[in-house]
Amino acid sequence: MSEHVIKMPDIGEGIAEVEIVEWHVQPGDRVTEDQVLADVMTDKATVQIPSPVVGTVVSLGGEVGQSLAVGTELIRLEVGGAAAQAAAAPQATSAAPAPPAAEAPAPAQPIATAPAPAPPPRAAPPVAAPPVAAPSPAAAPAPPPAPSAKAPPVRRAKAPQATDRPIASPAVRRRAWELGIDLKNVAPTGTAGRITHDDLDKHLASLPAQPAAAAVVARAYTERHEEQAIQVIGLRRRIAVKMQESKRRIPHFAYVEEVDVTEVEALRARLNAKWEGRRPRLTLLPLLARAIVLAARDVPVVNARFDDDAGVITRYDAVHLGVATQTTHGLLVPVLRHAEARDLWSTASEVARPAEAARAGRATRDELTGSTITISSLGALGGIVTTPVINRPEVAIVGVNRIVERPVMLSGSVVARQMMNLSSSFDHRVVDGADAAQFVQAVRGYLEAPATMFVE
Repeated sequence: MSEHVIKMPDIGEGIAEVEIVEWHVQPGDRVTEDQVLADVMTDKATVQIPSPVVGTVVSLGGEVGQSLAVGTELIRLEVGGAAAQAAAAPQATSAAPAPPAAEAPAPAQPIATAPAPAPPPRAAPPVAAPPVAAPSPAAAPAPPPAPSAKAPPVRRAKAPQATDRPIASPAVRRRAWELGIDLKNVAPTGTAGRITHDDLDKHLASLPAQPAAAAVVARAYTERHEEQAIQVIGLRRRIAVKMQESKRRIPHFAYVEEVDVTEVEALRARLNAKWEGRRPRLTLLPLLARAIVLAARDVPVVNARFDDDAGVITRYDAVHLGVATQTTHGLLVPVLRHAEARDLWSTASEVARPAEAARAGRATRDELTGSTITISSLGALGGIVTTPVINRPEVAIVGVNRIVERPVMLSGSVVARQMMNLSSSFDHRVVDGADAAQFVQAVRGYLEAPATMFVE
């Protein structure tokens, strides 16, 4: 017998440690070659660790939620020796027909001996039954032997009266509970002082209507005391740490502006109608991405990353646009690289591809890192105003709110226009208020006059 230790492999890309998010095996389990042992997370990508050998799990190197450094023990397996014999035993049993025949009497004995002890347990319940019946006469010390069959019901009926507990069927009790009626206040007319449904009806008729109705409404609300403890691990922990660091280290300030998107929505509808079935369907996002690319040329300070540890601001000519995407596991930010070099349909296709990969949990680390400015949109749930958290180490994020039709004064007349708010946040260490306002106003200008986005 020997033990094989599987260490946390070097996944590359400078990863020094990973977090265990799920174990697929437990101590004592048999594993085969290439069987997945565990899922670990690096930054925002989940990686599966397979077994290189066949063996039995001896111990695990950590618990779910624990971080392991590259090179430390991940799992210990027992290979060869007893493990090999255990693996070979079933094969030997199935390959040789003679040993099963020789061992046949062994299982036959337990089967033969099982019926022998079985009758005594069956005979025991009849013997145990009289002691169960004996205590009930003992509870009533004075009953005569002959009328004992009739006496217990009479005494049981009187016993509740002695404790002032009303007599009623389960159905009557439930109805009284739902109506908020105390059965002690109901006059019984049934046999042996039993309360019936008619007694409840008579009691209800004697009560004022409003208190009875209020009691029914009060009973409709029940208190709930369930609690659920959820361990913060994996992607949820990564998000929590990153958001905490962003809010702790970045002095945010918000700038909100309303935008008339009537014209750009009309352009989007015309383009979709013209290219339907031949090109990807456009949402507002590709048009907004185009406006951000052009506005970033006018105000380059917003398309930057700030390394506050080194004290270095890096501005970019290329616009690598992060698109905040909600998944079942949490918020991920796939990156649209070189948005400045794409047309509307290329942008639409390239945004959809990593976003779908992120939702399915297949996004690579390269697809989730390297953005220079981010868009955050809640779609129809976008509300009126939001205060998005900057995707550190970036210095700006543009939040998109929902589009609503509102009355607007236009050329002296009140007209219906499609309006949308842009709620943006900026890093005040890098971006001044005037720069933020200039950038947002540039985005607004392009969206309100969409033809200017295509004139160089």
